[in-house]
Amino acid sequence: MNDDVVDILQEVGNIGIGNAATALAEFLNTKVNVTVPRASLVPVEEVFDHIGGAEEIVAAVLLRVEGDLSGTVLFVFSEGSVLKLISQLLGQPIGSLEEIGGMGESVLMEVGNILTGSFLNAISMMSNLTIIPAVPLFTFDMLGSIISSSLLGTGMMEDQVLLIETKLAQEGDEVTGNLLFFFDVGTLNSLLSSLQVQLESL
Repeated sequence: MNDDVVDILQEVGNIGIGNAATALAEFLNTKVNVTVPRASLVPVEEVFDHIGGAEEIVAAVLLRVEGDLSGTVLFVFSEGSVLKLISQLLGQPIGSLEEIGGMGESVLMEVGNILTGSFLNAISMMSNLTIIPAVPLFTFDMLGSIISSSLLGTGMMEDQVLLIETKLAQEGDEVTGNLLFFFDVGTLNSLLSSLQVQLESL
């Protein structure tokens, strides 16, 4: 993978987050600053080094995608970040929440849907590949358990994962989330080849 493709992956993240910021502002009726410090491909065995240990409790929106690109997508927030984010979104004091609750889960699900959908649309647009998402699910568990259970039964997967780190800031408070795209075997080459073609056509 050359530096040009890495730059395109970063641009995918930037486009996705631009769309997400607009959609989040409409959903929350308030401005949310969203940035993508990093978009990269990382080895599967290094995922935990980048986003937290296997036993870390996280909240995640997960879904399968089919089409030209197939695989499993996770959008992950740490427990601390997610409680802070829910407090912000529900207009409650930071630190006042001790658990997610039904309302918090609903808000998180919608935020996760917006972020995931924005990124998938950006990937599809930049690569000219069709991505068909299934109905997303919400889960709150250990990161290792979520990843292992969500990938069981999906067949063989690529040894590289697309990681898009995301920072959301509202009124000075910032939280970090991570989008992970675990590709089914063969689809990563399709993505990189399509991105390279798009690059050469510029």
